[in-house]
Amino acid sequence: MCSPLIIHSRMSQDSHHGKWTVSSSDEDDDLPLSGTTTSKPHQPAVSSPSYQPAASPTPTIPKIEAAPVEVKPEPANAPVSSLVIGSEARQSAAANQVNTVKYESSPSLAGKRKNEVSDGSGWALSDSEDDDGDVKGKSLGNSPKRAPPSPKTKKVKVENERPTSPYGRLYYIDEPEDFFESSIPPLNDPYRFYLNKVTGLDRKYNSGALHIRDILSPLFGTLKESAQFNYCFDIAWMVDQYPSEFRDRPVLIVHGDKREAKARLLQQAKPYPHVHFCQAKLDIAFGTHHTKMMLLWYEEGFRVVITTSNLIRADWYQKSQGMWMSPLFPRLPKGSSDDEGESPTFFKRDLLEYLAAYRAPELEEWIQRIREHDLSETKVYLVGSTPGRYVGPDMERWGHLRLRKLLYEHTEPISGEERWPVIGQFSSIGSLGVDQTKWLTGEFQRTMTTLGKSSIRSAPPLHLVYPSVEDVRTSLEGYPAGGSLPYSIQTAQKQLWLHSFFHRWKADATGRSHAMPHIKTYMRASPDFTQLAWFFVTSANLSKAAWGALEKNSTQVMVRSYELGVLYVPSAFNMKTFPVSGNPFPVSSSSGFTVPFDLPPTSYSPKDQPWIWNIPYNQGPDTHGNIWVPS
Repeated sequence: MCSPLIIHSRMSQDSHHGKWTVSSSDEDDDLPLSGTTTSKPHQPAVSSPSYQPAASPTPTIPKIEAAPVEVKPEPANAPVSSLVIGSEARQSAAANQVNTVKYESSPSLAGKRKNEVSDGSGWALSDSEDDDGDVKGKSLGNSPKRAPPSPKTKKVKVENERPTSPYGRLYYIDEPEDFFESSIPPLNDPYRFYLNKVTGLDRKYNSGALHIRDILSPLFGTLKESAQFNYCFDIAWMVDQYPSEFRDRPVLIVHGDKREAKARLLQQAKPYPHVHFCQAKLDIAFGTHHTKMMLLWYEEGFRVVITTSNLIRADWYQKSQGMWMSPLFPRLPKGSSDDEGESPTFFKRDLLEYLAAYRAPELEEWIQRIREHDLSETKVYLVGSTPGRYVGPDMERWGHLRLRKLLYEHTEPISGEERWPVIGQFSSIGSLGVDQTKWLTGEFQRTMTTLGKSSIRSAPPLHLVYPSVEDVRTSLEGYPAGGSLPYSIQTAQKQLWLHSFFHRWKADATGRSHAMPHIKTYMRASPDFTQLAWFFVTSANLSKAAWGALEKNSTQVMVRSYELGVLYVPSAFNMKTFPVSGNPFPVSSSSGFTVPFDLPPTSYSPKDQPWIWNIPYNQGPDTHGNIWVPS
């Protein structure tokens, strides 16, 4: 059975949200600058529009009163997410997500779904990388706190009964037999952008979608070796996703874990001698290795997959994810020079530059393999982040200034573009400053509104899509899905101004409205939301750590984390804009771009609250009878 969520105490804080005991290790915007630079500083080459943002009302979040809860104790020595390996913040959050509290009058979950909770591997945290230290330094070793049972609460019903689910009985079972039937997506798909399969949905809403088993299927090539770049790993689960004939082929794990987390990761891999490791260098505080990429080397060629999913089952189960899958790149003829096989988007050059930034001997063999293949069919641009402080021309190599440069060079001004909104969608939020001008509109939005060499005078609308409490409560997973949305109380309290930008997560057009997002997308849409000026899918959430932040009077940019995504611009597809698909399933019948949520976005109502993961939600049960109570 489930036990209370654990939030280890560091600071007691009064707020609009009530009085909670929370960690105080949030990102400090005034951290002293360290490191030296050798290049001459200069202003970014890209001209940027000026802004006069409209004042936004500052919302508040109602105080939530605690309620008595009956908790059935766990068995002694119950495992806590032992298979989830990531940063300390990640593992602390994993414990929180697994140990959800049962609503006091609801029956328990049964069968396989209940077993997932008890073994710690089914509801593992999907992402907590970007709160810039809010939950750093917590330990999983402390014993869980348990509320004393109340004599007035009802007894838990027998295990073979379940709460009624609005999503039908398929919700409670594992993937159906045909769920893992691998099939090659439509070969005429021009974008090569795919959503993931989601357990519990009607089969038609998974048509053309991909599971990790599909990606690694022999239908895509005879695998010789692979490299898996990611933030969080379940090694045993990952190995099991490879087809049996490829299951012992060499795999290189590129990760950012240190100390105890690294030791746990290595321990996981002991039964698998074909699994090897490369540790990414993280020299700036609160940075993470958050890139999610697969390099797949086949007998027939080479492939790159850039995705938003961690290598844990929870991320491929009932969450909305996205991915770009490259064509199968053929090997260049013997004697070809290293710079042959380049694409019009310079994808090969940029991928090699990104891998070189790791400064890792373990990646040299992969760098050489890429040089030996023809990547000329690629139609997307690569946008990465790597940790460091950059000046001069290097400022435009990474993060949002890299995106700004590409939009400046490869898009065209559009008539009436001041009415074309920017839409950002993400699953985690960092500390952005005391007001919107500090980073969001003063820096980030300026990048997102760049269209060629135009210079607009006022900011177009900025819609930020992030799930509300009600979105999480009524999701396929219920409250445990909120463990993948690590927006903390201590960060939210400092930036209540941000909440006025928020829009609901809704995806009825794709049949996925209740699969909580772990995908991260950014785009520029027409006023009627039928056209896109560009589209970007990435691992980067809404944080300065991921995108970079200007320093020293805008002569230096500091990036904390590794991130990776691909940018679609219409000119690379011989188009002026991308049409938006109104009915993306099945994918083969769609000629437009698949946006994973409903357009136009729906603004928060006065009653809506953004999901905050480390405060209780005990006023009503979720779709499985759970409540969410940090203690």
